[in-house]
Amino acid sequence: MPGIIGKKVGMTSVFSAEGKNLPCTVIEAGPCVVTQIRTVEKDGYAAVQLAYDEISEKHASKALKGHFEKAGTTPKRKLVEFKNDFPMELKLGDTITLESLTQRELKWVDVTGISKGKGFQGVVKRHHFQGVGGQTHGQDDRLRHPGSMGASSWPSRVFKGMRMAGHMGGDRVKVFNLEVIKVIPENNLVIVKGSVPGAKGSYVILED
Repeated sequence: MPGIIGKKVGMTSVFSAEGKNLPCTVIEAGPCVVTQIRTVEKDGYAAVQLAYDEISEKHASKALKGHFEKAGTTPKRKLVEFKNDFPMELKLGDTITLESLTQRELKWVDVTGISKGKGFQGVVKRHHFQGVGGQTHGQDDRLRHPGSMGASSWPSRVFKGMRMAGHMGGDRVKVFNLEVIKVIPENNLVIVKGSVPGAKGSYVILED
């Protein structure tokens, strides 16, 4: 399976053959539609663009409507490009399902998603700072503060990359080598061991 777009359904647990209780994540993978085929001659690289998840036409721009009309499909919400190493010959409008991609046994996958947003956080939560000083020695409100930002005389500025409070979460995260517990192609479901980034209902990208 080169790659497919999916949606995180949620987490559950299953029992292994040895009787162990395994935490796992259920992912709905596909079906996806081929909306563009990139070639080395025309684009400089080879790739296949897949589209996933229906939306109404009023929520699609004119440019996207024309893009989807060329492929002979309805507007979709999520577009992702994959390297052109699919096992079959593809053309515009083809439907890619989990069943068509898993011709051999699927054992391990890499999952990419957008992590949960945490908002504006301080350095203790964001960077795991220990806190300045202790709760004794006259400390009042400094326990969760970042401490020194650098020298005041030189360079009289804060260096780039200094770990400070700020926006946390909402980043693109890729988790490698998640074990596939079960594949249910008739329902477009993949069950992987462990957690994957993102909230319930968020989009994820599965790669073999």
